[in-house]
Amino acid sequence: MSDSLNIAFFGSSLLSSYWNGAATYYRGIIRALHSLGHRITFYEPDAFDRQKHKDMEEPEWASVKVYSAEGSAEVYRALESARRSDVIVKASGVGVFDELLEREIPAIGRNDATTIFWDVDAPATLDRLSEDPSDPFHSFVKRYDLVLTYGGGEPVTRAYKQAGARECIPIYNALDPETHHPAPPLAEFASGLCFLGNRLPDREARVEDFFFRAANLAYDETFLLGGNGWGDKPMPPNVRYVGHVGTAQHNAFNCTPKAVLNISRESMARYGFSPATRVFEAAGAGACLITDEWEGIPLFLEPGSEVLVARDGSEVADHLRRLSPQRAAEIGQAAMRRVLAEHTYEQRARQVHGILTGRFSAVGGQ
Repeated sequence: MSDSLNIAFFGSSLLSSYWNGAATYYRGIIRALHSLGHRITFYEPDAFDRQKHKDMEEPEWASVKVYSAEGSAEVYRALESARRSDVIVKASGVGVFDELLEREIPAIGRNDATTIFWDVDAPATLDRLSEDPSDPFHSFVKRYDLVLTYGGGEPVTRAYKQAGARECIPIYNALDPETHHPAPPLAEFASGLCFLGNRLPDREARVEDFFFRAANLAYDETFLLGGNGWGDKPMPPNVRYVGHVGTAQHNAFNCTPKAVLNISRESMARYGFSPATRVFEAAGAGACLITDEWEGIPLFLEPGSEVLVARDGSEVADHLRRLSPQRAAEIGQAAMRRVLAEHTYEQRARQVHGILTGRFSAVGGQ
């Protein structure tokens, strides 16, 4: 296989981060793959008002094809267009036509093409499969040449192989230093602790504990909440809700408060080894990060010196009370040095490049 590949990528959206937490991951990986000489066409549906809330136009490093979410005719045309690609990727959670795409993509490629299921929420997918033996994906997953995942480590790779995947390799979240970096603070984001995350069913209870409970306990601190869906949520009086925060404002959002909170979704915390994009965005901006506890944190940041770890909202409040601006700056700078050295999308893309151009020799060869 050539070192320069035509890659067709079916995902939720490259152009909009609106109700689309995977946008930063897609952008980082695809931009870095382009820099290695690959040509990427990203296919995304016109769904969930994302095209009305774009935070970027079509970039020079990818071609973007938007298809209608009404009726299947346009998605089939998109599949036909992708047929000639060297690599065809179906990401999880496109939001519309997921079952159709999961079924059709392994069948449309040339004999020498590579088909990949790229799971940006592997714990949720694996939980779904274990709970529903009749889920069609049980048969689809076996037809893909390879499964790549947003994270999950050995627990996820083992579970995917048990589900029938030929091979499963984690490609972790990372940092694009040209996108996420230190920035001047903005008064509108001034606070002691901020959290950015959409309101989702398997996140809400953890947000109630790690964020809202911490706010009740650290009542003399100010808390800032960003993300979609929280508008009707009862909140302590020291919490200010700012709604959707576009990617252009993420650096200021991370740089302004004394500390930034990461709260994993329940399934990702359970599997471990699943750092969210905000972990690397905050670290890349030099922010002091407080994260909920999950297995594998030292693989990415060293607890105590590069990140503060909390087991519940009470420990979040304790960290915040003891945290001086100087100590926060020291932790943020240490985290930034670590992610720039070890966790950039350039490094992740080189991993993907090696997998693809080597025809991922582990598949069928072990």
